[in-house]
Amino acid sequence: MGRVVQSGGHANDNVAPRPAGAAGMTYPQYESLRLDWPSAGVLRVTISRGKMNAMDFQLHHDLAHIWGLIDRDPDVGCVVITGEGRAFSAGGEFDMIENIIADHDFRCKMWKDARTMIDSMLGCSKPIVSAINGAAAGGGLAVALLADVTVAAQSAKLVDGHTVLGVAADDHAVAIWPLLTSMAKAKYYLMTSEPISGPEAERIGLVSFCVPDDECVPRALDIAARLASGPPAAVRWTKLSLNNWMKNAWPAFEASLAFGILGFTSPEAREGLDALKEKRAPRFNPVSYV
Repeated sequence: MGRVVQSGGHANDNVAPRPAGAAGMTYPQYESLRLDWPSAGVLRVTISRGKMNAMDFQLHHDLAHIWGLIDRDPDVGCVVITGEGRAFSAGGEFDMIENIIADHDFRCKMWKDARTMIDSMLGCSKPIVSAINGAAAGGGLAVALLADVTVAAQSAKLVDGHTVLGVAADDHAVAIWPLLTSMAKAKYYLMTSEPISGPEAERIGLVSFCVPDDECVPRALDIAARLASGPPAAVRWTKLSLNNWMKNAWPAFEASLAFGILGFTSPEAREGLDALKEKRAPRFNPVSYV
């Protein structure tokens, strides 16, 4: 994870100095996350890892554990999460998926971090606003949609993507998609992995708002500033109360995560990854004993 520094200092190039007079919280020196303070009480976290912000293990791990630090940071009233460039995050990179398939211990680490990510985002008392500025898939989509307020750009493409890879939908989707949309929509989009445009995501209730591309981040920052300047206890208790709806679905989430991890040991995951690498249609065996 790298050195640990005060976010108000200068040792960490990925953490901008916080506003004058702020108390300060120690954040790690992240490899692929940039932190800055666009306005009073608003912390912006930008995923910054190449053209499509694909996840390696370290980024996935950091996105699982940053929320506990944010929750304890007295200077954060609200946090905005977004991606650099034309993508929010395109999900797991091929090398990481290869390791999940091949290495049991690595699978266990990914399972544990995925579980921590969902639990810590739901448990973080600070409001989270996502600016979904482009493609969001897999674990990246989980982070985007677990935010309390979600702002999608018109050009954004949202796709769970797990079944295309040959594994069950896990991460977050089983717990929150039926609540955000409906069971009918959740089943269709999660079983088919059909991409969803920004406007369609707003229409079916998957995101809070869809706005023109150049308004996505400014709109998210404006919402965050409003939340950060509001009554903190009232806002946080409202969030935590509403999140109990999602926590009630925790057994379903646990089952989905277990099925997802189990799926990485199957021939379907091997074929799904090979097909994606070779840019061809997958040839799954139609016979399964599930």
